[in-house]
Amino acid sequence: HHLNDSRSQRVLWLLEELGLDYEVIRYERNPGNRLAPPELLKVHPLGKSPVIEDGSITVAETGAVVEYLLDTYGQGRLSPAAGTEDARRFTYWLHYAEGSAMPPLLLKLVFSMLPRRAPGLMKPLVKGVANKALTSFVDPQLRTHVAYWEAELARSEWFAGDQFTAADIMMSFPVEAGADRAFDASTKPRLKAFLDRIHARPAYRRALKRGGEYSYA
Repeated sequence: HHLNDSRSQRVLWLLEELGLDYEVIRYERNPGNRLAPPELLKVHPLGKSPVIEDGSITVAETGAVVEYLLDTYGQGRLSPAAGTEDARRFTYWLHYAEGSAMPPLLLKLVFSMLPRRAPGLMKPLVKGVANKALTSFVDPQLRTHVAYWEAELARSEWFAGDQFTAADIMMSFPVEAGADRAFDASTKPRLKAFLDRIHARPAYRRALKRGGEYSYA
């Protein structure tokens, strides 16, 4: 169950990397508020994407979906050998991508949108509050995270070592969203090289064709 311009694009990419056959049921965001349509509530109580159905099994949350697909169909692919340092890094980045990286990016989006959506007389006040939140908290947090990503990619070409893994698939959305709203990729050569590498992968490109319009590619 795939929502346009969302984190579920990573699931399509993983499915393509694993060479699995799958069906895509597509949903479009509400053009007014950019929220998922109510039809997704029939699939999962939270009405969010991604959600996969595999026979009688339904799995939601991107990280959980990635782990399920790797455990069920991965056959050792796209993850380091257990017990290694790369495996520990893999687990970390798999969870960091949603647990720590996405909240400040979401706050950046929300506070940037608030002034445009405020009632006319409230716009100056809302803009002031939003700008204060951005400059005093959100933007400094994002600078810290982006600097961290850039430094980690100096250790190895990929986030969990010298080999491409599903951790890089998970980190793709924070990095792509970050390049859109948090940093200038031309000033972060390692992150730019990471984006260039993932965008050139055949499975990534096939996933774009299956998923449709995706603003961050």
